[in-house]
Amino acid sequence: MIGSNFPVRHHVFERCREVEADIRRIKWKWALLAVVVLAVGWWLRTQWRGFDWRLAAASFAGIDWRWLAGAMAMAGASYLVRALRWAVFLKPLRPHPSLRNLLSATVIGYMSLVLLGRPGEFVRPYLIAVKERVPLASQLAALVLERIFDLLMALLIFAIALARVRASGVHVGARLAWVLSAGGWVVGVSCTVLLLLLLGLRHFSETARRRLMTIVGFLPGKLHQKIEKWIVAFLAGVGSMRNDAALGLVLAYSVLEWAIIVACYGCVIRAFPATHDFTPVDVLIVAGFVSFGAIVQIPGIGGGMQVLAALVLVELFHLRWEPATSFAVVLWLITFVAIVPLGLLVALKEGLSWRGLRSIRLEKDA
Repeated sequence: MIGSNFPVRHHVFERCREVEADIRRIKWKWALLAVVVLAVGWWLRTQWRGFDWRLAAASFAGIDWRWLAGAMAMAGASYLVRALRWAVFLKPLRPHPSLRNLLSATVIGYMSLVLLGRPGEFVRPYLIAVKERVPLASQLAALVLERIFDLLMALLIFAIALARVRASGVHVGARLAWVLSAGGWVVGVSCTVLLLLLLGLRHFSETARRRLMTIVGFLPGKLHQKIEKWIVAFLAGVGSMRNDAALGLVLAYSVLEWAIIVACYGCVIRAFPATHDFTPVDVLIVAGFVSFGAIVQIPGIGGGMQVLAALVLVELFHLRWEPATSFAVVLWLITFVAIVPLGLLVALKEGLSWRGLRSIRLEKDA
């Protein structure tokens, strides 16, 4: 009798050790968060000695909440368009994918991106692969395609914004001078590389498959078959690019997606008294510079959209730091963080746990 209970007790002890390890990890995360908060607070105190916190708080008092509601609606619409665009990527494997599955995976995926960081990128293609019963490698290929089209659109919007700023002859501070001096070169090189990559995926995928299989030909049989399966599935995921109608539809959805993003920026801008009178061109400039800063690590600034959004308003539009910072925080919350509550609700409804989402991340890290 005693011996028969040993596996049960052993399982309980193992489970207790797992829970204890999770608790230790959580404590370390909270400790790290506290250190980061204190460091940021100390930096703000030393660098922004003239920052008027009361004026920053007062900036929120004059917000027009109707425009913020419009911004939230635009942000929600952007996830729907992303799901529709992903359906086009799926068509070679699933001619009629479930929009509901794609939308729920999109919402959960972006929630995971907020909570897990960049490793959370893998949650969405993983969920879509499971829901639609297609190879994971094909959905990782779809993720690559999505990022290519998003980068192209972001760079195009930034190029238009850059041309407008240069035409206006505005003088900027040293922290944005790099953007004006190197921005055009970065846009040109980046767009050329992305377009060449798209052309390669569109016209030379079969050639790439044969050469890749030749390269890995020395591997043992089972491993060789497994890698071949992944390569074939990945190239199947880019199959939509070989169809002219599908390519045109992806381009149309990409333009619509980024028009909605710019409209979301415009709603947030209209919501704040300090930026209420911005013209559509001004909105495009803000959206272009912030999108560029989100994908390129600008020297002395980094890639944080909150910092760059505030900096653009200060150096290009000559706002004070206080309302500019308030605007940047609200923009970040609406375009990045607001998806978290909805994502958690959808995940709970579908029976997904936080541990399950973390395991997806850890599986892809491995």
